[in-house]
Amino acid sequence: MSTATGTLFTISAPSGAGKTSLVEALVARVAALTVSVSHTTRPQRRGEVDGVNYHFVEPAAFQAMLGEGAFLEHAEVFGNFYGTSQAWVQERLSAGTDVILEIDWQGAQQVKRLMPETCSIFILPPSRETLHERLTARGQDDPDTIARRMDQAVAEMSHYVEYDYLVFNDDFERALDELAAIVLSCRLRTRAQGERHADTLARLLA
Repeated sequence: MSTATGTLFTISAPSGAGKTSLVEALVARVAALTVSVSHTTRPQRRGEVDGVNYHFVEPAAFQAMLGEGAFLEHAEVFGNFYGTSQAWVQERLSAGTDVILEIDWQGAQQVKRLMPETCSIFILPPSRETLHERLTARGQDDPDTIARRMDQAVAEMSHYVEYDYLVFNDDFERALDELAAIVLSCRLRTRAQGERHADTLARLLA
């Protein structure tokens, strides 16, 4: 049995839709699946760990990496820059590991252009009211910031049509089941299965 090249997944959602919690649960459930740790110029929040949640870098260092072509994708969100290491992603995919990028629609567009086989997923909340409640419950932002995030969320959600799959996070366990089903379906694509079972196919067709 051969090792197939891993599948790249992009998962996007408005802030407060529950994306991070779902992805953490998905990685815990599904084997050979990992999350890329982005570089960001955003200040480190309480409880975040450098190298685990993000690689926190100064703006000058980020711009230097950008100039070197180090990022598979990058975007500016709320005045901060985010980027995905191209070398890290390619290394994991070549080893047969599936990789998830938690990125916004701008980054997902960039990745899809460069790697058309990428499987893209958008996660939506069941309502604007639920989204507002989740943002408020986090206790991380003041009312003005929450209002700005809500305005941005509407613009972000309009891009769901650009994605391969759409998941509504109205029930956490159901949304998690749906994400796991998407990963499995992508692993069963003919190209991936052809690489994974090249020896068996050769014997079947000999």
